Amino acid sequence: MAQVLEFKLPDLGEGLTEAVIVSWLVQVGEVVAIDQPVVEVETAKAMVEVPCPYGGVVTARFGEEGAELPVGAPLLTVAVGGADPVPEPEGSGNVLVGYGTGAPPARRRRARPAAPDRANGTAAPAATAGTAVHARVPAPPAAVDGPVPVISPLVRRLARDNGLDLRGLSGSGPDGLILRADVEDALRVGATRTVAQPPAGPQAAPDDTANGRTDTRTPLKGIRGAVADKLSRSRREIPDATCWVDADATELMRARTAMNAAGASKISLLALLARISTAALARYPELNSYVDVEAREIVRLDRIHLGFAAQTDRGLVVPVVRDAHARDAESLTAEFARLTEAAHAGKLTPGELTGSTFTLNNYGVFGVDGSTPIINHPEAAMLGVGRIVPKPWVHEGELAVRQVVQLSLTFDHRVCDGGTAGGFLRYVADCVENPAVLLRTV
Repeated sequence: MAQVLEFKLPDLGEGLTEAVIVSWLVQVGEVVAIDQPVVEVETAKAMVEVPCPYGGVVTARFGEEGAELPVGAPLLTVAVGGADPVPEPEGSGNVLVGYGTGAPPARRRRARPAAPDRANGTAAPAATAGTAVHARVPAPPAAVDGPVPVISPLVRRLARDNGLDLRGLSGSGPDGLILRADVEDALRVGATRTVAQPPAGPQAAPDDTANGRTDTRTPLKGIRGAVADKLSRSRREIPDATCWVDADATELMRARTAMNAAGASKISLLALLARISTAALARYPELNSYVDVEAREIVRLDRIHLGFAAQTDRGLVVPVVRDAHARDAESLTAEFARLTEAAHAGKLTPGELTGSTFTLNNYGVFGVDGSTPIINHPEAAMLGVGRIVPKPWVHEGELAVRQVVQLSLTFDHRVCDGGTAGGFLRYVADCVENPAVLLRTV
């Protein structure tokens, strides 16, 4: 007798509570093997393939491509064949490729209100008699003071910040789970009710199509949504300030050329800027810190995990070079190249996207001179590097054409004052203009 087992979206780790279905890798009716990847999802951190711990025939899929599912929501069901009843399997333990292995942890059951039938699932016909199905028994309606069916802390915070009572919402997720879209819809409805009443008489809604408008709406979810949330939090919590300086990078470029002419592995400009940054942070450790808001303390960190901004087709990500202060230029070059390749392929793991203590932003690759970037929360500072271009420059008392770059430092004014920020940026500029300064001071 076959048994139909339900595979749910597993715990993704790193505090991730939801994922977006990018593409299904199997069809209903297809035979899958244990640990075969069945769906590709995009989390707020990266793209990952999710392997199924069961082997058998896929009988149903839940969620279309582009749908956002919370952790614990059904992904698919698999009919496992066998003459004897199949015990509840523990799974292979290989839950997410690149996220480590191990048996999935047991989840606490949540009391949830009765849920409507899933209308969006792409499912095969219902199981016939003799086929065991892990069915959900609708729970009775929750009491007014009962638990609220919410998993995501982001959803709770969004509601709390806007004074919205989640107990009055009906969730559109599985088993009545309240999703971010439900809260946003409720807030929009509340906003429309506060505007002035329109004049008496029926009024037709404006027809954008008739006016030639073809507006499009793009949901803020996945990496784009995570970036939006993090930047908004940074701007809301961190009182940032920016200082900048122009520097003559001619000698730095010559030094790099000389290094690469030696016949060893090539050294990237980003690696040299990273070496300068870590040396500057050693002199000004106030900028390698963060503010613990709850404790009202500045936490100074003893290690430098250097983040660097990388633009990908799926949005902005910040891969992290661990222990950058302990690496030489060759090691930094290799690690930057590895992480950049993984970022463009969407294969970065959460561990490679979290934990940075300072960020290097080389926006010069976009052909611009300067910027005032938003700090990568909860860090205390970000060094920005513009393009390096030939410009007139007074060198040794004479006007000459030199390779000039604009450097900027955006910093959290809670952790230091302008003197510290200015000293840091001046030291970075001195190293760019005369790389021998770096050899003398480190």
